[in-house]
Amino acid sequence: MEVLSSRVLLRSRDPERARAFYRDVLGLAVYREFPGGTVFFLGSGFLEVSGRSDDRPTDAVQLWLQVRDLRAAAAELAAHVVREPRREPWGLDEMWIADPDGVRIALVEIPPEHPLRRDVRE
Repeated sequence: MEVLSSRVLLRSRDPERARAFYRDVLGLAVYREFPGGTVFFLGSGFLEVSGRSDDRPTDAVQLWLQVRDLRAAAAELAAHVVREPRREPWGLDEMWIADPDGVRIALVEIPPEHPLRRDVRE
């Protein structure tokens, strides 16, 4: 199998409110819109908000978004913070926010000294 593209599909209890959150609060750029849905650029991937679900989200699926400046993101998204920024045991700086349905979103900054920032070819 050859995977050519991918995206995360999100079904919200209130799709319009969810689309507004991802577009206006997180500031994700729109890749395309179609009747009943919007696909957003999500770093090197895509997030599609379409359809509707009456189910509450669980912690089984979460979004992980790497940001350049976690402190700035925390200030900008203060109304949505579920857990304040902190250094995790694995060395990444993380905070959690939630979308209007309660989907947890981990915002992550990779510190300069972290192995993910090193060229392993050295």
